[in-house]
This record gives sequence, C-alpha cells and structure tokens, in this order.
Amino acid sequence: MKKTLSLSLTGVALALSLSAAAQADESASAALIAKGQYLATAGDCGACHTAPGGKPFAGGLSLQTPLGSIYSTNITPSKTAGIGAYSLTDFEKAVRHGVRKDGANLYPAMPYTSYSKVTDEDMKALYAYFMQGVQPVDDKGPQTDLPFPFNIRLSMAGWNLLFADDKPFTPDNSKSAEWNRGAYLVEGLAHCSTCHTPRNALMAEESGKALAGASLGTWFAPNITSDVHAGIGSWSDQALSAYLTTGNSGEGSQAGGPMLEAINKSFSHLTPTDIKAITAYLRDVPAQQINPTATKTQITPAKQVNELELLSGNASEGANLYNSHCASCHQLSGEGRNGLPALAGNAALRRPVADNAVMAVLDGLVPDHGQAMPAFSRHMNDQQVATLVNYLFDNFGDARVQTTPERVKELRAGGNPSPLLAVAKGGMVAGGVIVLAILLFFVRRRQRK
Repeated sequence: MKKTLSLSLTGVALALSLSAAAQADESASAALIAKGQYLATAGDCGACHTAPGGKPFAGGLSLQTPLGSIYSTNITPSKTAGIGAYSLTDFEKAVRHGVRKDGANLYPAMPYTSYSKVTDEDMKALYAYFMQGVQPVDDKGPQTDLPFPFNIRLSMAGWNLLFADDKPFTPDNSKSAEWNRGAYLVEGLAHCSTCHTPRNALMAEESGKALAGASLGTWFAPNITSDVHAGIGSWSDQALSAYLTTGNSGEGSQAGGPMLEAINKSFSHLTPTDIKAITAYLRDVPAQQINPTATKTQITPAKQVNELELLSGNASEGANLYNSHCASCHQLSGEGRNGLPALAGNAALRRPVADNAVMAVLDGLVPDHGQAMPAFSRHMNDQQVATLVNYLFDNFGDARVQTTPERVKELRAGGNPSPLLAVAKGGMVAGGVIVLAILLFFVRRRQRK
C-alpha cells in the first residue's frame, strides 16, 4: 500500500515537473516570438511585404524602382506560396545574403545589404516570429518581371560580390552601449542607408557618402549626417526623437513619402530607449556637406498675400492657387494654425530640390499622428502644380529652388527610369557585372590559398 502510494506521488511529481517544463518552454517560445515581432517592426518588413488591403506579409506590393516594378514576395509560413519550407539556415541566407531557398538571388530592393548585420540571436527570433507568429497565406501574388538583362537573377550574384557587405555588426568598444544599439539599428534593421545614401551608376551605395542624402526617383531623402547646415547637426535631441516617433519635429520638419510610412509602421512603434539610441548615433554620424539645405539667412521673409489683390483679380496665378488649395489650413501668411504646420521656413521648402514639395502636393500626407494633407493630383495639372510649388518656394522657402511642369510630369509618373536601362539594351551591364564577378571569384580564391 505504501509502495503504491509512493509510486503515485512520484508520478504526480513527475507530471508536475514535465508540465512546468512545458510551460517554461512555451513561455520562452512566446517571448522569442514577441521579440521577433518587435525586430520585424524595427526592420519595417510589413511596409514592403503587405499590399494595400492585403493580408499581412503576403507580398504583392509593387515597389517602383528606376529599373521597373519589383513585386514583394510572400513571407508568411505558407509552404506553397511563402517561406514555410525554409529552415533557419535558408531564412538566414535570404535575409543576410539575398539568396532564396531555391538558390536564386533576390534583388537588392530587399535590403539584405543592411540586414546582413543582424545578430544570430536576433535572426533566430525573427525566424520564430515568421514561422509561428504570422498566419500563412497560400497566394503567391504577381511576379517580378524586369526587362532583360535584369530579369537574369544570376547577375545579382556578381553585384553582390562587388557591393554587398556580409559582415555582421561589430560593436565599437570606444562608444557607449546606447551608441552601439543605435548604430546596430540604423546600419542594420532600420536600413537607413538604403534611402539616405547616394548610389552609383550600378545602383550600389556610394562609398564614403553614408547618409548624405539621395533621390529615390520621386521623393528626396535628405542628408541626415551630423553636418550643421547640410544635415541634422543643428537639431535638438528632442526634435529628432519627436520626428522619429510622430513625423513632426516641432521645429519645422514634417515627414512625407517613404519616411512617413517608415515612421507610421516602424519607428513610432519602437521603445523610447531605442529611439534615444538611434538619436544618439545619428547625432554622431560623420558630417557630410553634400546636398545642403538653405539656411535661415538665405530665406526671404514670407510675403503675406494681399486679400484685396485676390478679390480684385490682380493676384498672380500662384497666389490664386495657394489661396484656393492651401490657405484654409496654412493661412495666407503661411504661418499655419491649430497644430497645422507653418510653411514659412519649413524644411520641405529648404531642400536642394523641389521634388518633396511636388510629391506632397500630388500625393498628400497621411500621418498616424496629426491631421492629414489631401492629395491634389486629380485637381491640378502639371503646370498648376509647378506654379504652386514655385510660389511656395518664392514666398516661404528658398527662392533659388524651382521646378518645371516637365519635372512634375516625371514625378507624377514615378520618376525617371535608370540610365542602366538604355545601356542594358546592348547587354553591357549584365555582361560586365558577370565578368567582374568571375574575375573577383578567382582573385579571392587565389588569395585564400
């Protein structure tokens, strides 16, 4: 009897022990998935891999590039349409090196050149999230079909040999833990250089010009180095943190286009500690004097539109367009009101090009925080948009910067195509990259011997 009772108690204790272990494993798994979800948000994965009105991470979003449309892929755990059959190694190769499970190369529209810096620990968390925390969607969506020779994905192998940096993030021991966390996020998951670093003729980031500003085809990503005039060196920590979390610095800068999307879907969801780390790192990025913005001393004082001129019909076309479409929110003086931003001296009107102002007029701005700006692409033709934008720069910004109806037409259509397309008709780019890749392969192999 006692022996039976002892065995029963032992069995109960074993069952309780196994249950506790299972609960601990489940808790650890849940924590890993939650961490992966946060990292995926920091990497802004959903912005590209979720089409408007589509299911999360099911792909199908058309990414407009100078080489043509690239459709984002399904990265749900579907085994027929997504990455459900990927092992951790397969996942790591795709994220860090831009190589799919079938061995085909991804296009660098997927920022694997930055994601290569993700640590092994964070890679495991991302894998856990995408495999266990995302609902599978069995739909492949539209497929990318770039013109020849860019439809030959093998050419990306040569591009990777030339330009991809697959080195993991290495902390700088001379810097603080906060600085290193900011560097890890900016250089890695947040992939800031993808937009803010100029690119060379082969669409690779230019060496030595990190975060110095670049045109994205339509929007212009400004210089965000520590330079006082060209970059954000004059920004306060508070202004930069506010900008990253709300899209509004409170000091005359409002986000638009891809940056606003990144803030809405990524930066605004990061912890205050991570935002503080990003701020600390950006404030310390080596200064670049490329793509400077106009200083306050170069801005002509705003000219308030005379209401009598508007009523009498003697006002300029730009003034009339401004009165009809902008003044109700920004006032005739451009000073803004009730939380709506001032245009007088606004950073958007101090850029080296007028593209961002044109795009804001065409597409509008829809922040998660604050009031939206409507799109006017259906209400104004190219000439009217150019006239209005030039009026804004003349009266509230840097009058030396102007645009044209022809440029508005290009921006409305998605920007200029890459000159590589013209060159590629003769196959020169693909052939040149492949030849260089082969040469580099043999050089590296010889060096290893």
